[in-house]
Amino acid sequence: MNEAGVREIFSDAIRYWERRRVVYNTVLVGVVLAVFAYEWPSSGTAVSLDLVLRFFLLAVIANVFYCAAYLADFVAQFSVFRDAWRRHRWVLLAVGTTFASIIARFASLGAFGSQP
Repeated sequence: MNEAGVREIFSDAIRYWERRRVVYNTVLVGVVLAVFAYEWPSSGTAVSLDLVLRFFLLAVIANVFYCAAYLADFVAQFSVFRDAWRRHRWVLLAVGTTFASIIARFASLGAFGSQP
């Protein structure tokens, strides 16, 4: 068994990832708002209840995908690389946020009338 207990590992992962979920969501909202502003005024005419619901659904899906970081974190923390992982797991956050931002950009361009 790993030096750290199961409870400590789960608590550490939750503490780390949940504090950063706000940053992740803020970046994604920023991408959508930037595309909205860039596509103005045509983006203003695209706004509808269906569009708001579509973005809500995408936000939920993005947060479900964010939870995939927990799986990687748990596996890494149960390995002999726990200490190195804890120092460098911000890389997973950066790569995941960048990937999600690219998806958000393409979804926003499609939603506001411009095709990438």
